[in-house]
Amino acid sequence: MTLTLLTPLCVLVVLAAALPLAAVAAGARRARAVRAALRLHPPRRGADAVALGAIAGVFVLLGLAAAQPALSHTSRREVRPDAQALFVLDTSRSMAAASGPAAPTRLARAKAAAARLRAGLPEIESGIATLTDRVLPDLLPVADLPSFDATLTRAVGIEQPPPRSGGVRATSFAALGAIARSGFFADAAKRRVVVLLTDGESTAFDPAAIARALDGVELVAVRFWRSGESVYGPSRRPEPAYRPDPAAPAALDALAAAARGRVYGEGDLGGAAARLHTLLGGGPRVAVVGRRRSDIPLAPYLALAALAPLAVLVRRRAT
Repeated sequence: MTLTLLTPLCVLVVLAAALPLAAVAAGARRARAVRAALRLHPPRRGADAVALGAIAGVFVLLGLAAAQPALSHTSRREVRPDAQALFVLDTSRSMAAASGPAAPTRLARAKAAAARLRAGLPEIESGIATLTDRVLPDLLPVADLPSFDATLTRAVGIEQPPPRSGGVRATSFAALGAIARSGFFADAAKRRVVVLLTDGESTAFDPAAIARALDGVELVAVRFWRSGESVYGPSRRPEPAYRPDPAAPAALDALAAAARGRVYGEGDLGGAAARLHTLLGGGPRVAVVGRRRSDIPLAPYLALAALAPLAVLVRRRAT
């Protein structure tokens, strides 16, 4: 926890406290000179030190409030520079399927699963990409968990961006082959894992060709699919254009087998997490500083505190 000033130049307002004090001091000198010339005795009470202190206190507190002090908290964590994970979420139209118009969609369940799996890998830099008929990066692997969660929540949505080809089933697993050569992973990361979160429904693809293209990248797939799911439109009625693909499970299994990976059901996230830990193993760690997590502003409290000396001053003037 550290104290920072968001607008440090505004602390110069504190110097304004010297103006009324200087004016009082000048007035006191003139009064002494007049009394000396008239041979008068000084007043019994003398200078009102309490009032002077109250005036100075108001200016000091308001000046500090203007500087906007805040207590800042930064996170520090240890990460593995030798390993990274990329969470690839299928965002095609079929991932909008759900068991009812108000039920969680496949994509909503996939996002929740991605957050849970990522939280179990605090030392692994992880990124996010979306898959339709192409793989697009949303977040390159980073150590910061809040950045991952915020990107997952705000940037990942059905057909965001839309695929180049239309239709309810626009997913093409063939696009996964570009991951290994497209700069998704850092050169220093020798252990690379793709976590594919999908319903398994894809256009035709060649599992062997994808496996060759993913050479050096491990694959863990989690399938989100329940019987009787439909894609619901704005009318809250099932869209007739969508029909579940009965060949999807076998196709996803074939891809995983060719890439020496595993497919897990959405109810077996524990198994997927254990597999991730096995693939990533252990390795050296380095300390990194995460982003600033929170700033606690103190300016409102200082401005409120300025009312106390102001009240003292008003009371002194009234007596």
